[in-house]
Amino acid sequence: MASRVRWTGSGIVNAKTRVRVLYLARGTEDLYNTVRGYLPADFELVTLAGDTPEEVYRHLPECEVIVVATRRLDAAMIAAATQLRLVVHQGVGYHDTVDAPALRERGVALAITPDGTATTVAEHAVMLMLAACRHLAFADSELRAGRFHVNALRLKSQTLAGRKIGYIGMGRIGRATALRLREWGTSGLYVDPLALPGTSEAELGVRRVTLDELLAQADIVSLHVPLTQDTRTMIDARAFARMKAGAVLVNTARGPVVDQAALVSALDSGHLGAAGFDVFEQEPVTANHPLARFENVVLTPHIAAATRDTFDAKMSGVFERIRRFYADEPMQDQVF
Repeated sequence: MASRVRWTGSGIVNAKTRVRVLYLARGTEDLYNTVRGYLPADFELVTLAGDTPEEVYRHLPECEVIVVATRRLDAAMIAAATQLRLVVHQGVGYHDTVDAPALRERGVALAITPDGTATTVAEHAVMLMLAACRHLAFADSELRAGRFHVNALRLKSQTLAGRKIGYIGMGRIGRATALRLREWGTSGLYVDPLALPGTSEAELGVRRVTLDELLAQADIVSLHVPLTQDTRTMIDARAFARMKAGAVLVNTARGPVVDQAALVSALDSGHLGAAGFDVFEQEPVTANHPLARFENVVLTPHIAAATRDTFDAKMSGVFERIRRFYADEPMQDQVF
């Protein structure tokens, strides 16, 4: 059983209590029950019945561990979590979902959970490329309305084979995407602060170039970067102007990496041939979103990593990190 120290009137004693783990996302009971299936012994899962700040702040002081899922953990919440010892991010992109400096200042440990993410997001990126190249959103919606456009897309659609893919970011997900597309007869360019070893470049069929070179040469640009000060709106009007006419843009990273106004302008002008987006400048997306009117754009609601297989892998990884932390064993993927 997890052991902690508490203060009593007669002095300090060891107390055996259940460690409370806050799951920082509003989910269904089925989802919560799935999460509980991975809970180690002597840990208690604290869940949200609604999604109000009042409810979140009521739970924060009683929890030693927070699993960050779809809700941002900011400095005020960290300050309110007076017993907090560990934060585990359900995924890899903690940069915009966790106030890491506030955690570090408090001496709270932070770990990420890449388990399953690379495979699932890479598959989704490939799906968005195919769907955008083949104008799937338009074809599907028109067919459902009884309009059978057997010839309308013949001169608009593109085949993925033979395309030159530009990967902006060559971390786990970028590499997983390139590995899959190599077998589809594509070639690749990539931009990343760190160069891949030559053997890896050969295996993936990619070569490292500058951002301007990538934008000018790629038929499809795929984004795989975290949201930081350096990457925010890195795909802006200037970047769109440097892209090939008719190029396709796919974003499974973070919405604010792309300047939305510049994106809409590039689509309106026809310079951007198509796009596939899983992430957006503001989430959740509401009705009449600026991208919804384009027949050459396919949209999904931030679900690139959301499969049952990946959720199981993530939950297994999340609670293995928690178990290791309380057993004083090294955690995988600890940020600090």
